[in-house]
Order: sequence, then C-alpha cells, then structure tokens
Amino acid sequence: MANPRLKSLRNAFLTGVLLLAPLVVTVWAVFKIIAIVGGSFRPLFEVLIPSRLQDIPLVWEVAVTIVVFSLITLFGFVSHYFFGKYLLDLGERVILGIPGLSTVYGSVKQVVATFGSQNRNVFSRVVLVQYPRIGVWTIGFLTSKTQAEAQARAGLELWTVFVPTSPNPTSGFMLFLPPAEIVELEMSVGDGMKMVISGGAVVPPRAHPPATAAALESSSARTK
Repeated sequence: MANPRLKSLRNAFLTGVLLLAPLVVTVWAVFKIIAIVGGSFRPLFEVLIPSRLQDIPLVWEVAVTIVVFSLITLFGFVSHYFFGKYLLDLGERVILGIPGLSTVYGSVKQVVATFGSQNRNVFSRVVLVQYPRIGVWTIGFLTSKTQAEAQARAGLELWTVFVPTSPNPTSGFMLFLPPAEIVELEMSVGDGMKMVISGGAVVPPRAHPPATAAALESSSARTK
C-alpha cells in the first residue's frame, strides 16, 4: 500500500503541472513567435536601432514583432475597407447597367436612403388626411408641429404632413394642414410605410377600437 504522504505529494505535483502547463506553453509560443518574426525582420530595422542598443536582441525582437503585427493589421484593415468599397461600387455599376433591374434597384436604394435608420425619426406619427379633395382619405406622416413663417403668414396653426406616393414613397406632397383636419392613427410608422409601399395590400391589424369612425366623421364635418 502506497504511503499516504507520497500519494499526497504526487497529487500535488500533478496538480501543479496541470496548472502551469498552459502558462508554460503560452510563454514558449510567445517567445517562439518573437524569435521567428522578430529575428526574421530585425535586419530590416537594424538601421533604425542605435548601435549602442543593438546588444539587447530580445527587446528589439519584441519591438519588431509588435511593429510587424501592427503593419499586418493596418494592411488588412485598409485592404478590407477599400477593396470592399470597390467591389460594392463595381456590383452597383453592373446592376445599374441592366435595363429594368436598374429601375428596381434605384427605387429600393432611394427608399432605404430616405426611410433608413438615420431618417427614421423624421416621421413622428401616421395620420389620415383628406387629399386631394374633401371626402377622399389618404395616409400621411406627421413631420412637424413647429410654427414658423408659413404658419405666421397664414395666420393659422398648421402642422406639416408628408403624403407619400404609392408604391414609391420617396416622392410625395408636403401639406400644411390645421390640426382639426388631421386624424392621428395608432399604427406605427413602419406599418404605415408598409401599407403605402404595398399600395394598400398590406393592412396592419387594428390597434384599438377607439372612436375612430366618430373622429373621421367629425373631421369631415369640420372641413365641409
């Protein structure tokens, strides 16, 4: 039967080996990389190293290794950015050269640019207004309630509403309307845009059954 003390020492030794092995391998690998990379590229940088400091090879090999890795990373970043942009521009030129497809691509690009994340907050609410004549209702987007020169000249409180065309919402009409002629809806701006782009084929579910019909009748009566 093995001595309990010897068994305990053996277990402690094995535990220490298992704990130190990853550290030893890591340090060995780092020094190996420094020796290979730094040793290989050091002659290229020796002209920059003062002669009185060239007797410390390890320090300069470490410095050269850091410089080499930094240059490789910089080259990869620059290449990825410029080559990626070049390929994107090349693909866009090819698509724009195809009849029919160029029109679809241009329209989609305009929609994304106009209603993307940067301009998402331009439209605050989805509204319902009577346009182009009384009794004809259309979807619009409330863009501003600011009272500026146009409102002052008209002598009325006017809100700014953008009425997009369908199915291409990048064009449309800017209207100044009194608040009494604007019915604010519960649907989100995204749902409203889907409805416009689909030409009314995509209809969002009704949020709440508030007095929407009464509000429409009241608004219609006020504008007659």
